Amino acid sequence: MRVLNYLELASRLDRSGIGTAVDQQRAALSTTDVEVVTTPWRGGNLLRIPGNALRLRNPVVDFDVAHCNLIGPGSLAVARHARYHDKPLVLHAHVTREDFAGSFRGSEAIGPALGRYLRWFYSQADLVLCPSEYTKRVLESYPVDAPIRPVSNGVDVDALRGFEDLRDAYRTQYDLDGLLVFAVGSVFERKGLTTFCRLARETDHEFAWFGAYDTGPHASKAVRYWTQNPPENVTFTGWIDDKRGAFGAGDVFLFPTKVENQGLVVLEAMACGKPVVLRDIPVFREFYADGHDCLLCSSRAEFREALDRLADDPALRKRLGANARETAEEHGLDRLGERLVEAYADAAAVRTGGGAPR
Repeated sequence: MRVLNYLELASRLDRSGIGTAVDQQRAALSTTDVEVVTTPWRGGNLLRIPGNALRLRNPVVDFDVAHCNLIGPGSLAVARHARYHDKPLVLHAHVTREDFAGSFRGSEAIGPALGRYLRWFYSQADLVLCPSEYTKRVLESYPVDAPIRPVSNGVDVDALRGFEDLRDAYRTQYDLDGLLVFAVGSVFERKGLTTFCRLARETDHEFAWFGAYDTGPHASKAVRYWTQNPPENVTFTGWIDDKRGAFGAGDVFLFPTKVENQGLVVLEAMACGKPVVLRDIPVFREFYADGHDCLLCSSRAEFREALDRLADDPALRKRLGANARETAEEHGLDRLGERLVEAYADAAAVRTGGGAPR
């Protein structure tokens, strides 16, 4: 089976959650019998389309199944091509109206239009994949008129190896000391930025957020305010060269995000054996157990108490971290590869009249 596993704007999404998820799909598929191509354009470039057309060559590569990971014009073109040629189409719902809100300035305003587009776009698929049962319920509420199957994004444990060796270098580079409460990823208000900074103001712990942030016209007011006026005990590092350095430098992973489809960075922190403190939202209840492999909090007071408990109790940090590592191992790439191969086979069965995906 030859699968087009496509992520448009890949270079811009290289270090995003979506980019990491797609990298993990391809790594997982590399251990299977599936042949993967990553660009739909013959010659690897849209600019070659006119030349291919003049030579009467199809500008789109040959594939048996199309798997698109974004929702833009490139993905739409692939979806149309797959439909026209009666090829199985798998669309991966990394983007929902709910998780887009709070990411950029004006994102809430375009939410209703985005929701209508997503309903239409995802409904073209033979099979929609999404990271969680929570996301499946969200898509069903639109409603998306296609079979929907949750498949964990997984976590590439091997890619994180060696994080411990980077601890001293990253702490020195950003002048960090003592027990460090940290977050990793792009700085958005949806990720709980205001809660993160207010907690820092209310505690004596050192805080650091490892990740890029925008202070230009696309940035929300909250991002511009907090990154330009951080509490004294908060460091915003901006872009870092190696995310393993963040997991090496940090001690307690704090993620007070408001909405997630899964939260890949949580699995990465767990794979590194870090105790994690999360907002109590449905998607985290789906994957994790409060008091076993994480601490779930519903209010700022609960977040403060959780951070203080962890700061005062090294044994608790160790136990939560060990259990978290075991949880992450349950999301290994071997399982992801198996689920993707099953999904492609089921989508192909729909095209050939073999019935709906399970």
